[in-house]
Amino acid sequence: MTAYIIRRLLYAIPVLFCIILVTFVLARSLPGGPFDRAGDKTLPESIRKNLEAKYGLDDPMYVQFTRYLGNVLQGDLGPSYSYRGRSVNQIMKEAFPISLQLGILSILLALAIGVPAGIIAALRHNSWVDYSSSFVAILGVSIPNIVLGPVLIYVFAVLLGWLPAARWGENYKAFYLGWIPPMSADFWRHAILPTITLGTAFSATFARLTRATLLQTIREDYIRTARSKGLSQYRVVMGHALKNSLIPVVTVFGPMLIGVVTGSFVVERIFGIPGMGEFFVTSVTNRDYPIILGTTLIYSAGLVMANLGVDVAYAWLDPRIRYD
Repeated sequence: MTAYIIRRLLYAIPVLFCIILVTFVLARSLPGGPFDRAGDKTLPESIRKNLEAKYGLDDPMYVQFTRYLGNVLQGDLGPSYSYRGRSVNQIMKEAFPISLQLGILSILLALAIGVPAGIIAALRHNSWVDYSSSFVAILGVSIPNIVLGPVLIYVFAVLLGWLPAARWGENYKAFYLGWIPPMSADFWRHAILPTITLGTAFSATFARLTRATLLQTIREDYIRTARSKGLSQYRVVMGHALKNSLIPVVTVFGPMLIGVVTGSFVVERIFGIPGMGEFFVTSVTNRDYPIILGTTLIYSAGLVMANLGVDVAYAWLDPRIRYD
């Protein structure tokens, strides 16, 4: 297993290199430049050229790429063009944990709702419970975040006044480096609506996938054998059927976790959360190449690690799987 993990990590190096190269070229292919405008005003040509020279943007593209790659190898993602005086490392250090907190909360909500709902629907196959669960799951997948978020804000913040409409808690800056969300009432009040908005579609996906795989598993011969031995329904399902049914769920869990974090860009914009979404959207608009590259690199590395974690989890869920 150790040799397999090391081999996969080595394979990730050329993958990340290609991602950096493609993103680097595409970012600079966008029309306009990072110093064309300052707010609503167009910068004079002389000032623009001076700024480009300061940041090395007047060098040939291969020189810029080589310099950037060397800095990345040293852990330096470069300075931000939009947020003067701040490096991309500082921005990531502040914003990424917030996006990760939102992503973790959303995926936990999706698992807590989706997996039990899928189990119940499978065990009550072709009943009103199954049909109701399937209808709610389809509805959850069909409603985009950009629609669900404003609806929740209007109902629970505007009409009822039960929850705040925006931000991530008034003391969120104190938790920039926290991987675990703070246990404060203010934080959770602000986190409820964005977590539900982001986690709804994923909980529906988990419910449908769990239902489909569990229905297939409980028809297997070894499940019939377990029942013929007099095992209770709980032991048959939880001890035998569910573990094998979770393999397809785990397959999508890794990419879905990264998808939750990247999908939070829209939710962060809706709820005014100071996570990666705000910086990434601004960087694309302002042609802030270092933030575009830094964000893409971090999420690509996260996706590689998530897929590796999924493959390792296979061996635990299914003893027949071995990595040489």
